[in-house]
Amino acid sequence: MRHFSSLFPIKFPKAIIGTKQHLQLIHWREEHIKERHFVLILSFVVGILAGLAAYVLKASIHLIETLLTEHFSLDKANYWYLVLPIVGVALSGWFVRRVVRDDISHGVTRILYAISQRKAIIKLHNTWSSLVGGAITIGFGGSVGAEAPMVLTGSAIGSNLGKYFKMSQKTLMLMVGCGAAGAISGIFRAPIAGVLFTLEVLMLDMTMASVIPLLISSVTASALTYLLMGDQFMFQFSHFAPFTVERIPFLIVLGIVCGFVSLYFTRMTNRMEDMFGKLKLTRKKLLVGGVILSALIFLFPPLYGEGYSTISALLSGSTPDALFNRSLFYNFRADGLAVIIYLTCIVLFKVIATAATNGGGGVGGLFAPSLFVGGLTGYVLAYAMNFFLGFDLPLKNFAFAGMAGVMSGVMYAPLTAIFLIAEVTGGYELFMTLMITSTVAYLTMNVFETHSIYAMRLAKTGELMTHNKDRAVLGFMKMQHVIETDLDIVHPDDMLGDLVNVISKSSRNIFPVVDSDGRLLGIITLDEVRNIMFRADLYQRFRMRELMISPPALLSVEDSMDSVMKTFERTSAWNLPVIGNGKYVGFVSKAAIFNVYRRMLVNFSDE
Repeated sequence: MRHFSSLFPIKFPKAIIGTKQHLQLIHWREEHIKERHFVLILSFVVGILAGLAAYVLKASIHLIETLLTEHFSLDKANYWYLVLPIVGVALSGWFVRRVVRDDISHGVTRILYAISQRKAIIKLHNTWSSLVGGAITIGFGGSVGAEAPMVLTGSAIGSNLGKYFKMSQKTLMLMVGCGAAGAISGIFRAPIAGVLFTLEVLMLDMTMASVIPLLISSVTASALTYLLMGDQFMFQFSHFAPFTVERIPFLIVLGIVCGFVSLYFTRMTNRMEDMFGKLKLTRKKLLVGGVILSALIFLFPPLYGEGYSTISALLSGSTPDALFNRSLFYNFRADGLAVIIYLTCIVLFKVIATAATNGGGGVGGLFAPSLFVGGLTGYVLAYAMNFFLGFDLPLKNFAFAGMAGVMSGVMYAPLTAIFLIAEVTGGYELFMTLMITSTVAYLTMNVFETHSIYAMRLAKTGELMTHNKDRAVLGFMKMQHVIETDLDIVHPDDMLGDLVNVISKSSRNIFPVVDSDGRLLGIITLDEVRNIMFRADLYQRFRMRELMISPPALLSVEDSMDSVMKTFERTSAWNLPVIGNGKYVGFVSKAAIFNVYRRMLVNFSDE
């Protein structure tokens, strides 16, 4: 099997490859263990480490949250809610700036970027930094999820194990996927959802041989967390209302509503991120984010942390009065209209609280918020239909269908959403309900947005690798791989006779005209001078500045290959000049791109 490293060598930190013992270990492995067998071993180790990390993160969050909030009164407002969230965001922000000294936000987006642009290399500190930052943020009340930090941790474990053993880029990508699958599987104890998350959200183009390591990591992580945390489902319920055909129209309505809620979730998150991006000072971000977050949690305590406990309490048979515990509204009469209004406010404000947490400096993801918002969306829709229209819709079924719907719309992962909800509830009889809602929500969201909330940031800059293998290979290619610098340069004051001398020694038919400062002024093609190049009487008559023409377009050394190919298609050119910092760098030809593309496609597809 040829490796990507034979095309573009991967550079590893000296600390990893510098020891004699390490090199001996690599040599021993290559001599005694075949690569395909060693990949299976690595996937097992990644699953163990990812499952252990998931347990540590969940246990840490639960411990911090319990220590801080177990003494809170149920029947009145708790003013500590105004303090704890902003303290948590401040502590996690300090940790990121002073200890980590790197951006660890947007965990899943960072993984997509690493796969698309960094040859699946993720920094070593990501194996632990997101765990610490996430535990502090969420434990103190940050309204975000632990899944994105956990996925980044698992992927970093896989990437760094692959780097340590000097695996090829293709194997590194697979190890990143194994880490992500193990993380999701471990944190939810949902092995099928772990594998599907890697295929749908990380968009790795896997063959059957590649899926086996994902399964190993996912099952291993899930088995370990079952051992450490027990065998109960995340949402433990005895039974669900059986599916009926008469309920399909209501599920379609729920799917459409979830699609629009997903659109609100995505666009409000992006708008809030843009707002925080305009705040240059860290103190301002902390102040604005912390104040928004603390105020919202004080008014709506269910916004504290991930929110799974609120969903469990609401669906386990507790009356809606439980929603008002620990809040200013404890003494309000929890009639139907009050519950609907309160739940709707929580749905709307959860997105703002999540964005404020991350914008203020906290560490967390959007996975849990999307499930929380979806669960309440399904619950409040069914509750409202029952209250106003006299229907008898099962609240549990609709709540979990709403989870699948909003997750599908926000993440563009309908299969992951379907199997995740089925696995965390044990409600496999919900499949039809989940499939209808998830599909309709995905299709509704797809009308307005092309990419998931994770992928759209990279898609805007052309840095996203997708399931489209052609675009994936183009994503791996870089401008420096295809620039040709062997073209003979001529100068604007050179005469035609000088050009003829250059042509006689050149194997190319295009000549860049460059001034003394290295700036490209134009180009001369052989076709343009063919009719006069053999007339010696004209050799001292024409200068290059008189014969040169403008190129069809200019490329930049910073351009993505996708952008380069679009320029070639638009101009119908076969050769285009490349400019860097205003200076001439070289040329790119379609032939060079196709040659590199073919070599990479072979390696990309090779098993």
